[in-house]
Amino acid sequence: MDLELAWDYSRNYPSEPEPMRRARQAALELGSEPITPGEGALLANLCRIQQTRSAFEVGTGCGLASLYLLSGMPQTGVLTSVELEPELQRQARHALNEAGVSPNRSRLFTGNALDLMPRMSPGAYDLVLLDGDPEEIPHYLQHATRMLRSGGLLVIMDALLHGAVANPIRRDPLPTLLRQCLEVLEESVEFMPSLVPAGAGICLAVRN
Repeated sequence: MDLELAWDYSRNYPSEPEPMRRARQAALELGSEPITPGEGALLANLCRIQQTRSAFEVGTGCGLASLYLLSGMPQTGVLTSVELEPELQRQARHALNEAGVSPNRSRLFTGNALDLMPRMSPGAYDLVLLDGDPEEIPHYLQHATRMLRSGGLLVIMDALLHGAVANPIRRDPLPTLLRQCLEVLEESVEFMPSLVPAGAGICLAVRN
């Protein structure tokens, strides 16, 4: 089996709806690395399976993942998302508006996620997605654990750093940090984790 060929095929499956294509193009123009179509479809399906009604996203970017999350959530579902870069958050607002997302379905904040997450209610979220500064993942995890309800889903994007985390030779700080975070989740009594080889790697962990 040609794993590289299979991975490349899955990255771009299925084809994207037009609102997602526009958000992707905007992200590329602004120098922001967007998620793959395959990752987006996975996020939408996870929300649909879980019937996610309340989601929290760290790292809005240009709104591509936000669109996918909302596409899988019920019409009554609400996404709260925080982005550090004002220009990216402005583009995300535009992407959601252009896609026809009702304003009452999203709450977009500009700023540091670590300033916002402590203010969120405990056990209030069905899903927490982490796609912010990878160096802050240990701190994000601490807050996400408190924010998620029992049975809630933690999603960590870029969890394998395009394979660097899986390479035992890589002992530089960031792969080592993410490796340690995965070990913490594996040993934790609070989560049931798994790794999905999609995009740069996605860690899924269900809150016990």
